[in-house]
Amino acid sequence: MEFVQVIAFGLLLGGVYALLASGVTLIFGVLDVVNVAQGAFLVFSALFTWQIWDMLGFEPLLLIPVNGALMFILGWAIYRGMVIRVAPQGPGMTVLLMFGVALTMEGILNLVFGNKFKSVTPPYFSSSLTIGELVLPWPQLISGVVGMAVLGLMYAYLRLSWAGRALRASAQNKDGAALVGISNVKTSAFAFGIGAATAGVGGVLLAIMYPIYPATQYDWIARLLGIVVLGGFGSIPGAIIGSMILGLTESFANTYLPQWSSLFFYGTILLILLFRPQGLMGTRTREDVA
Repeated sequence: MEFVQVIAFGLLLGGVYALLASGVTLIFGVLDVVNVAQGAFLVFSALFTWQIWDMLGFEPLLLIPVNGALMFILGWAIYRGMVIRVAPQGPGMTVLLMFGVALTMEGILNLVFGNKFKSVTPPYFSSSLTIGELVLPWPQLISGVVGMAVLGLMYAYLRLSWAGRALRASAQNKDGAALVGISNVKTSAFAFGIGAATAGVGGVLLAIMYPIYPATQYDWIARLLGIVVLGGFGSIPGAIIGSMILGLTESFANTYLPQWSSLFFYGTILLILLFRPQGLMGTRTREDVA
């Protein structure tokens, strides 16, 4: 039964990772921008959730649409105000820009919240759902289910809606999309906003699962970039598969070799990339020789 328990916990953790990584891979797939500020977006959303919960006793899960909308607006504004100006100078400059955004946000969060751990502890924080001998902590269960549900809705929207089709068309061929009236600027701003919105939702889930303080952004962006690289840059299905693999890996490591959990997490990424450098769902780039 312990084996089943570990697998269940790993799948729930993978569901959360999949939602968090989808924003990074979506932004890269459409804009060719590696958003290294996604960890800072997550921590901002988590600390905002803590602040509302601490002041008003508000159920944190009810903040999911609020934080999602707030981060969508912030992401849209960052793209229209900064990224669009720097993007023509190449991917290296956009990475530096987003790293600067991350450092700025961390500094502001340190001033506002202090460099101390904050924890959101609703009534169900320390309770569990028991099914026979299987014990599922409510925070992990809720976060995993909500994460996969939100990811499923986002994926369906991108596949079925006109805006989603326009976004995918722009990602595949910007010039071709422009010829049929699809604005690259609007689709890019929309994609950046959606990517930031996933951090808004994910921040709420992180707040009820883990203690958060501003500098934890480094740990989270390292994990998310690892997942995206493993799944293949720009591939949401790849991010989901990579998240599940790493969620299970981390769950087994935490149970049987907790002192080596980080080594197993990143070691799994390294091992897979040795045999498939383009990632699980990525495509190998053709190199033409003159």
